[in-house]
Amino acid sequence: MEENQDNIIIPSDNLVFVPLGGATGVGMNFFAYGYQGKWLVVDCGVGFPGDGLPGVDVLLPNPKFLADKKKDIVGLVITHAHIDHIGGIQYLWQDLQCPIYATPFANELLEDMLSQVGLLGRADLHVVPQGSVIDLNPFEVEFISMNHSVPEPNALAIRTKEGLVVHTGDWKLNTDPILGQGTDVATLKELGKEGVLALVCDSTNVFGTQTNCTEADVRETLTNLVAEYPGRQIAVGCFASNVARVKSVYEAAVANGREVCLMGRSLWRIDAAARATGYFKDIPEFLSEKEALERPVGSVLYICTGSQGEPHSALNTLAAVTPQKNSVYFGPDDVVIFSSRVIPGNDKAIALLQRKLKAKGVKIITDKEALVHVSGHYAGADLEQMYQYLKPKIALPVHGEAMELTGHVDLAKKWGVPFAFALEDGEVIVLDDEPQILGEVPVGILAVDGKRIIRLDAEVIRKRRKMMDDGSLVITLVVDKQGFVLGEPQLSTFGLLDATEEDKEKLLQRIKDSLVELPDEQRISNTQVDQTVRSVIRKFLNEFYGKKPLIDVHLIRI
Repeated sequence: MEENQDNIIIPSDNLVFVPLGGATGVGMNFFAYGYQGKWLVVDCGVGFPGDGLPGVDVLLPNPKFLADKKKDIVGLVITHAHIDHIGGIQYLWQDLQCPIYATPFANELLEDMLSQVGLLGRADLHVVPQGSVIDLNPFEVEFISMNHSVPEPNALAIRTKEGLVVHTGDWKLNTDPILGQGTDVATLKELGKEGVLALVCDSTNVFGTQTNCTEADVRETLTNLVAEYPGRQIAVGCFASNVARVKSVYEAAVANGREVCLMGRSLWRIDAAARATGYFKDIPEFLSEKEALERPVGSVLYICTGSQGEPHSALNTLAAVTPQKNSVYFGPDDVVIFSSRVIPGNDKAIALLQRKLKAKGVKIITDKEALVHVSGHYAGADLEQMYQYLKPKIALPVHGEAMELTGHVDLAKKWGVPFAFALEDGEVIVLDDEPQILGEVPVGILAVDGKRIIRLDAEVIRKRRKMMDDGSLVITLVVDKQGFVLGEPQLSTFGLLDATEEDKEKLLQRIKDSLVELPDEQRISNTQVDQTVRSVIRKFLNEFYGKKPLIDVHLIRI
């Protein structure tokens, strides 16, 4: 049996791989494997819009390809709990309506997400212990413990009659982490002996330099840093999902006789999931901000959200110029440690936050000054080691920028992999001894805009971007039946260069003159009057201001 997707024939008797998000760029991980008319989905994450998409909360991969065949989806399998791998489920599950399989920690966070949108109890969730094998006929999926900056990261060994595919998720080779199981190297080696048809592998840090530093080293550094500032308020900003880092900060605090306060909703959500799954079983409850304010100054270590400069985060609250009622306040000689890396695209926001803190006299410590962060991604020899373990016939790098993906392809070929492809989202590849790209299926990006999900190229987004770049202008005209202007038009501009009264008079006079010059039959047409007024405004503003704003004409005919 064959399946036609927009003139692409997808043979059901071959194993195919289709990246629907996450193949190009970082975020929105959303992958599909097809075999014998059935589909296995791996991850369903979100992306982040940046400054160029005002009003947009998160980005989503378009689920249309899978939504059209939801009855044939045998399951959605989650590699790990990061939001760029699970955050899309709360928005897209109703399009897929398939069972979800996740390890306990990811399942805790999924339950919280789904409860917020009224889907908890409707979505079919299955908790899978690490190391388990599940039968999703015609696929068999084995969860293999890896190491990353969140508990319970997994690679997936996906077996079919056509061969074995290993899908890594995000990973690094660390067999002795301070939290969790670590990378199961023995199983990876066994998979290599079994024979790996294809390796779908993360490319996030393909050019990273090798480091032997671990989370234990970060914990030691944090302990020593806290000791350097007795009696002073100290805050540590980190990724909320980095449970091992939260544990490290806690241990650094205890070693220096301090209690720990969590600041930020996402940290409290992660705390709840970590306690429910046993990762914080030996850690007493953290202080709330209210409780911390009752403690002596300098006796609390604060763990805060906002290490990426998020405007409404806890660290930005600490950067407030004046003390806020019932809020922790940082001032001269207090200390903020940024225990995280700078995610590309967040540079400006982080720099602004740090400037605000420095302006208050707060001391800033980043990974440039001390070992306060280690990456959760592989670097250097780890990637080569993975290829030596698995010895795949096909390399399919995903989850990276263009240079990282092409660099990954080059490395795979250098290490003797016969076939290596940097796929585009939507491309369909047959996985066999002679892999081939069949063509493309529909993909795209959706935007979560408040309570709506809309296309990224929607008119409302286009208009917002235009307003942000060039401002907007609104003009109200009252005309008689013959099309002549009555009274004085009302003109308002937003986000344009300040127009002088003289400029406004010139523009209004040009509008009046243009309408007088119109033939009678055009002047009585609302459409023609509207187009004429817009044309005059565009030419005037481009001539004097070099701007092309969003124009709104209110025409009232009496």
